[in-house]
Amino acid sequence: MQKIGLHFHDLLANKYTFFYTTKKGKIFRKEGLGYPGSGYEHSGAKRRITRETMEKTCIGIDIGGTTVKLGLFTVSGKLLDKWEVVTRKEEEGRFILEDVAASIKGVLADKGIDISDVMGVGMGVPGPVMPDGYVEVCVNLGWKDRNPQQELSRLLDGMPVKSGNDANVAALGEMWQGGGKGYTDIVMVTLGTGVGGGVIIDEKIIAGKHGLGGEIGHIHVRDEEWEHCNCGGVGCVEQIASATGIAREAKRKMEASDVPSSMRQYGQEITAKNVLDEAKAGDAMALEVVEIVGRYLGLMMAQIALTVDPEMFVVGGGVSRAGQFLIEKIEKYYDYYSPISQNKGKIGLALLGNDAGIYGAARLVLG
Repeated sequence: MQKIGLHFHDLLANKYTFFYTTKKGKIFRKEGLGYPGSGYEHSGAKRRITRETMEKTCIGIDIGGTTVKLGLFTVSGKLLDKWEVVTRKEEEGRFILEDVAASIKGVLADKGIDISDVMGVGMGVPGPVMPDGYVEVCVNLGWKDRNPQQELSRLLDGMPVKSGNDANVAALGEMWQGGGKGYTDIVMVTLGTGVGGGVIIDEKIIAGKHGLGGEIGHIHVRDEEWEHCNCGGVGCVEQIASATGIAREAKRKMEASDVPSSMRQYGQEITAKNVLDEAKAGDAMALEVVEIVGRYLGLMMAQIALTVDPEMFVVGGGVSRAGQFLIEKIEKYYDYYSPISQNKGKIGLALLGNDAGIYGAARLVLG
């Protein structure tokens, strides 16, 4: 029995169809799983994937102020490849989309992927995005009054492009293949330099009529606050529970008393990680700080739960590396501030890290 022509389409799928012929000329096929080098790959044989067995692909883009992250996915959510390009912000960011389009075309060409096998491109943008893709301003990129969705589609020869706010898109990614996988209604809470979020209901991003949906970091939670938030408000949860806010809370605690604390070794350079590490080690003052953080995050989540009633809160961002230690603090106050029912959304950790944006962007393509 001799093996003949195997359908080839580079690294698009992990399912191969092999065609064999017997001495009598009878042809049959055998399907196998694996990339080149698997048990189904033989020396001297040519490999090809039929269109029947090949899974469609899509591309996810996460545009950041320093780099643009890109990922090539199957429509079932498998990440096939990821790469980055530098974000060139000169001349009001005019080169960003050109570089992205050139990069996509180059990768597709290198992999032998026909553009017809790509369902489309999704894009996360660091700013408010209107339903038609219009962006009034993206401060971090230098963009003003433009529609990057339409521009990128034109640069990609008419390929369908969909876009959304990057925080909302990351939430969609966590719902699709991350900490919220298996759920259709989640709220993502991102604890980084600020506090961001995204609301997903029935697998759709809820951005609102003015793009303010998901701006959960600016929910007011503390009446006695006196300093202003970056948004102009006072008492936002971001002022307490972001990495910056946690460090500020620790400094306030240390300045307010002479009580010994292992946090004092860091002085004014203390970080949120320092605070959380010392709290885990049992330092009383650090534990007080984490208790405050848990209280206000729990209050915020209770308010959200009583508004949109998600199946799950997914907590991500650098501060979330504190893990279950932090989650347990939040849960205590979440339950305290929402006693109306024990049957409500649970709280868990995000799983995709910095890749959440490209996963979510790819998911945009699927609608």
